[in-house]
Amino acid sequence: MAHTLSALKRIRQSEKKRLRNKAYKSKMRTVVKKFYTAADANDLTTAEKAYSEAVKVIGKVGQKGVIHKSQASRRVSRLTLKLNSVKSA
Repeated sequence: MAHTLSALKRIRQSEKKRLRNKAYKSKMRTVVKKFYTAADANDLTTAEKAYSEAVKVIGKVGQKGVIHKSQASRRVSRLTLKLNSVKSA
């Protein structure tokens, strides 16, 4: 266990950050799953709504540094490809 005050403070900060990041990642996975569920069911209107929500959440998570910006961009790109395939089908 840490002994110095600064180390104890760092432990507290790290735990807060870990829980916050966990919540953001959970939210991101949930909205992405909603989108894929709607896309697999070929429900275009629901898929478009879920897509816009997912892009918004992924952008926010990437901006906050929970995931890397390149990973956020890649995830959005994959969602866009899936949405376009649903539109063309």
